[in-house]
Amino acid sequence: MPFDYGMHVAIPENSVELLGFSCPRCKNEVQERLYGPCASCRDELRASQMIAARDVEVAPYEPKMNVTPNYVATKE
Repeated sequence: MPFDYGMHVAIPENSVELLGFSCPRCKNEVQERLYGPCASCRDELRASQMIAARDVEVAPYEPKMNVTPNYVATKE
């Protein structure tokens, strides 16, 4: 039985009740736990949207000329 948390309902992971519906992406009839793209469409989307991680060089921060230093920090 799902647990009710106000507006949201938590569905237990071990729930085996499958829904029969037409995949919104490929229009094939599927049996899935939740409504959405079928497993093959999810795999295809994951593969097409995946990008490799990379390091990006960022220039060090330099304050604008109109920024004045903190008065307390400049006090000697």
